[in-house]
Amino acid sequence: MVRVTSGVTARQRHKKILKATKGYRGLRNKLFRQAKNAWMKAGMHAYVGRKNKKRDFRRLWIVRINAALKQLGLSYSRFIHQQELNDVLINRKILADLAAQHPKAFEAVTKQVMK
Repeated sequence: MVRVTSGVTARQRHKKILKATKGYRGLRNKLFRQAKNAWMKAGMHAYVGRKNKKRDFRRLWIVRINAALKQLGLSYSRFIHQQELNDVLINRKILADLAAQHPKAFEAVTKQVMK
């Protein structure tokens, strides 16, 4: 029976990981064991970060809408409640953009929602 070694496959696997960890600090980009741990942890943080990004942007939009509404003498919670009651279907992303870039349009939307 012929003895099968995994030399070529292992080297390819090691090279793939070391290429992915290029630019990492210390021995995390040179030694396979440390590079593999760093690569796995980086992937885990990237996964969590993609979930947190959605949360962070929603929070930013709410802050921007709230700031614009305060200038008009309204509260965020009342505004959102009225928006749902009046079936105005504009999401928070668009409202935040209107509040920041086009204050007159945001004021018109606010009047439409609050009547």
